[in-house]
Order: sequence, then C-alpha cells, then structure tokens
Amino acid sequence: MISTFTLHKDYTLFRKNYQLVLPLEIEYLVPPDDSVRLLDRFVDSMFLGDLYWTYCRKEKEGELTPRQMLKILVYAYMNGIYTSRKIEEACRRDINFMWLLEGKKAPDHTTIARFRTLHFAPCCGNVMAEVTEFLYRTGEISGETLFIDGTKIEACANKYTFVWKKTVDGNLKKLLGKLAAFVENCEELYGIRVVYRGQVKMKHVKKLRKKLYALKEEEGICFVHGAGHRKSLLQKSIETLEGYLSKLKEYTKKLYVCGERNSYSKTDPDATFMRMKEDAMGNGQLKAGYNLQHGVDSEYIVWLATGPQPNDIPTLLPFLDGLKEHLGRLFQYKKIVTDPGYESEENYSGLEKNGQEAYIKPSNYEISKKRKYKKDISRAENMEYDPQTDTYTCHSGKKLSVSGVKTETTKTGYKKETTVYTCGDCGGCPHKKECIRGNHSKKPLEERNKVLYVSKKFVEYRNASLERITSPEGCRLRINRSIQAEGSFGELKQDSGFRRFLCRGKENVKAEAVLLAFAHNVGKLHHKIQADRTGTHLFPLKKSA
Repeated sequence: MISTFTLHKDYTLFRKNYQLVLPLEIEYLVPPDDSVRLLDRFVDSMFLGDLYWTYCRKEKEGELTPRQMLKILVYAYMNGIYTSRKIEEACRRDINFMWLLEGKKAPDHTTIARFRTLHFAPCCGNVMAEVTEFLYRTGEISGETLFIDGTKIEACANKYTFVWKKTVDGNLKKLLGKLAAFVENCEELYGIRVVYRGQVKMKHVKKLRKKLYALKEEEGICFVHGAGHRKSLLQKSIETLEGYLSKLKEYTKKLYVCGERNSYSKTDPDATFMRMKEDAMGNGQLKAGYNLQHGVDSEYIVWLATGPQPNDIPTLLPFLDGLKEHLGRLFQYKKIVTDPGYESEENYSGLEKNGQEAYIKPSNYEISKKRKYKKDISRAENMEYDPQTDTYTCHSGKKLSVSGVKTETTKTGYKKETTVYTCGDCGGCPHKKECIRGNHSKKPLEERNKVLYVSKKFVEYRNASLERITSPEGCRLRINRSIQAEGSFGELKQDSGFRRFLCRGKENVKAEAVLLAFAHNVGKLHHKIQADRTGTHLFPLKKSA
C-alpha cells in the first residue's frame, strides 16, 4: 500500500476541506465575570508613568505596550505560571491571554524576561504603591490597622556555593602572617630593605614586588615553565608573592560582598544563607534565601520588602519607613500588629516616635502561662519589685539593689540601658542552686551572688503591649493577623506553589515579589466582588458556646 502522507511545515495541508470556523471574536469566549476582565480594568486605571520612563523609544506598530506586558505577567502569576517560557506558551494557547493581547503577536520568552528584569524591576516599588493607592481610594483598604509577618523563600542559587565571613576572616589573618614572613625572608635573601619600624603594610608589599621585578630585569632571568626546567629562586619568590596578592584580592572582595552579613552565595551574591522551615534532610541545613515581609490590610498586601536578615527584628522599622515614603501622603497606620518575632525595645521605641500603637505579642506570652515558668524563682518576673526603693525581693526575702547601669548600642545606633541588680550576700541561702543559673562561670557557686539584668524601658513597653493584645480589640486584631498576614503566605506558598525565586539579585527578587502581591490583590478583589464582601476589613470574633 502506497502512503500519501507527506512531511510539510504547514500541517493544515493534511486536511482536505480546511476552512476557518466562526466566530473569530474572542470577546464572546471570555465569561463576563472572569478575573481577567477585572485585571484589564484594574491596570487600565493605573498611571504607570514610571514604567513607561524605563523605555527609551516608542513602541512599534503591532508591538505590545508596557501596559499589556504588565497585564500578561500579572495574569500569569495569578494562575501560577512563573517561567517566561511557560508564559509564552500560555499566550499562544490560552484564550484569556489572547484576549489580553488584543490581536497582537504573542511575545517570546526573551521579551518577557527582559521586561521583568530591565523595565519592571526598577519601578516595581512605585507600581506597588499605585496598586495600594487604587485599593485605598475604592474603599477596600482601611488605612488604620496593618498586619505584618515574614517568611523565608529560597533564592535561585545552588546549595553548596556558600561563602562564610568568619572563614574568610580566618584565612585573611593567616595570609597576612604568611605575607609578613615572606617579606622578611625576601629581605634576607636579596638584601632588600622595604620594612621600617617592624610593621609590614600593603605599601611595603607593593614596593617589594616592584624591586623583585627590577632585580629580574637586571640579572636577565628568563622565567621557565613545564617539565624538564628548573625554576630559579627569584622566579619562585615572584610566583609566591603573586599568589599571595591574588588571594588577598579574593578575600578582600569576599568581605566587601558580605558587608554586614555573615554569608552569601556565589551564584546569587545578594542572597544570604539562612535556616528554612522546609528541611527535607532533617539536619537543619542552611539554604540561600531572602526574608520576605508582607504588610496586609483588609486581606490585601499593601506593602512588601525583601532583605538578607535571618530574623524579623531588624526589618520592622525599615519596612514602615519604606511604606511611609511611598504612601505617607495618603494615610498612616495607627495600629501595628505583629507576632513575637518582632519584639524588641528598639522597635517599641520606634513605633512610639511614629505615633503608632504596638500590638506585639510578647515573646514569653505562651510560656509564661505554664506552671514551670511561674515557679521559676530565678526570674525577675517572679520576684517582688518595690518601685520606691527600686529593689527586687527574692524568694528568700533578700533585697537586690541597683549596682550599676549598662549601656549597649545596636548596629542601627539605638542605645539601650540595662539596670544591674545585685544581692548583697547570698551565702547560706537554701535556694541558691535554683536561683543562680549558669554553670560556665569561673567562680564557684558558693562565692557567687544573684545578679539581675533588667531593661526598665523594655519592661514598660512590654506591659503596655500585653495590656493592648489582651483587650477585646487586641484579641480580634490577633485573630485577624493570623488569618490575613499568615494567610497571604499560605496562598503564596501552598496554593500558588511558589517556594523559590526564579530571578537573581535583590532588585529582580523584589520585582517577583511585587508581581506575586499584585496577582494576590487582584485575585482577592475578584473573590470579594463575587462573594459580595467588598468593603469588609476585619473578620469578626467567633464566640464559643
């Protein structure tokens, strides 16, 4: 039997009676209540002037506008499509993406990737502010209470590309010792004097290098390499010095990239190694990642930040400063609700200066309810305090009076004062072993006296915050923080399946985070409209029977 099958690029030739089928209008195929229509209207109402300023020319005829590119990217993130190749494939196959294209040619993956990194990343903060402003003007955001939470998301970096600052510091010290010994040895071998007053500095090493090369030219020594050749002593010295200088340059560069961090990844130098909740091996392995912070109001992400900090304490005040810079002209939040991970005296003081109420759950809130905590006689919370005499009374009835004040300065310049209380004589106390903790002191237990370190300002802030969060309003805000702030990360990680950034560099990572927040907000607005929940800001407390 002879086959009539032919190989041809145009597959429509295989059909005998190929004809276009009407209707060709995609408008009729998109449902009227589809979220893509809401996204189209949402983006059309935005200014996006900063996005257009990233282009140095006008778009050509038939070319997608920056507004259309933004619609495609946001809608892709709404549907869990993150890679540029899959977005390109969706533009060719999905009817909703075709509707957004408005009859234009689908962009290729390189165009999508360039738009995300070169055009959207520089202005992503301003675009995020525009989204929040739109929601605020439509009445969807209250502008009164802000729920803040953070999570760690893995960076686009390999596992074993870590650089530890402590290790580099140790290697640098060893190298400097070798350099000093090498300079001294060269002075004896070649009769060169470069060091004065016994201190080897970088200028001495450079001077030695210059003199060794001058000596090579004077003696006419030719460097040799490979098997069967014997290197001269001068060649060995010069090669050793060049190796030391190369390593010195490498270590200096690594320390510069680290900055105030303790580590970074060679694949993505902006990423920091931190402990993730997703620990497949169960050994607490560190992974390169970013700390993503969300500020949520009325279930919408109003602001976000990405940083290298492994914990949340140093992120709160910079987060609020960024929010105030972009949205301070519209509103300022009066109530800040966070979890215990943000509690510190500096954060309490910063919120007070900004005129904001702190609804921060104390870090000892849950453990303080337990019987073991209440019976611990070594804690200042379980001792009687007399504000008139400024003394604590221990379990044995002995007084702890003020012996000094210790001042500490944080990395950000905040000065924290800690009052030191000391007992005059703990000799013969039957509760000494339970009261005085710590087995690493050089003094034996018999010679030691009880010492308390108390920050009065921090205790005052903590008690005020505890009173707020235990009030009926505070209970409602804490419940809403768990639902709204943690819920945003639940939708991001579990529902959308986003657990690893695809781009490298802090600017590109922030652009991805803004796209995710944009998609989350449009999706949340769509669900609220369809469920007739628009204008609601807080979930009510459910009363138990």
